[in-house]
Amino acid sequence: MPEESASAGPAVPAHGRHIPPASLARLTVYLRVLGTMLTEGVERVSSEELAEAAGVNSPKLRKDLSYLGSYGTRGVGYDVPYLSGQISAALGLTLDWRVAIIGAGHLGRALAGYPGFGSRGFEVVALFDADPLAVGQEVGWLRISEVQSLEAVLEKTRANMAVLAVPAEAAQEMCTRLVNAGITSILSFAPVVLQAPPEVQIRKVDMAIELQILAYHAQRAQVSAIATDAQARLMR
Repeated sequence: MPEESASAGPAVPAHGRHIPPASLARLTVYLRVLGTMLTEGVERVSSEELAEAAGVNSPKLRKDLSYLGSYGTRGVGYDVPYLSGQISAALGLTLDWRVAIIGAGHLGRALAGYPGFGSRGFEVVALFDADPLAVGQEVGWLRISEVQSLEAVLEKTRANMAVLAVPAEAAQEMCTRLVNAGITSILSFAPVVLQAPPEVQIRKVDMAIELQILAYHAQRAQVSAIATDAQARLMR
């Protein structure tokens, strides 16, 4: 999962209850599962079925959904469209999110062309790069803007969220410019800790850290398999 900056706290749904970060992360998984069910025409789902599809146990799922004030109906389960709407509202996905991507390298272009953003409430409205050879090129329906015009384009497109897909040495400057331009929600792929005012929400995605975590779990699985195999040999 992406790292959470010190400035990013629990989500606060419309009724005012705070959602702990771990539960918040699982809500995004439930929403994805519910979206698949909607496309398949499923109208109701039990907590056991939803929990299994999301890879958690039923008590944990019910606890997570209790932060929304939704417990379902015993013997009937959850109304899939209604629950999907509740989670979307709690996550802020019913609002108008207009995203600017800073950095039009391979990652930035891939993000700009990702079709899943639109269906989840995010519209990519601007793409920037510092390379004069990249400026003016088209990625989908977007034309790459020069980073010198960042503030003007952000105002013109009414962007209210940004993604940093730039090298580490450029990340802090771009972050500061975004904040000064009024952007208070930033997702950063740069391998560096960014400094920003407390009211600015920054999420950091570090691929190296994620791979290290995967390596740890893979190593544990291998050790466990070796131990199980050794024990089986001794019992023969």
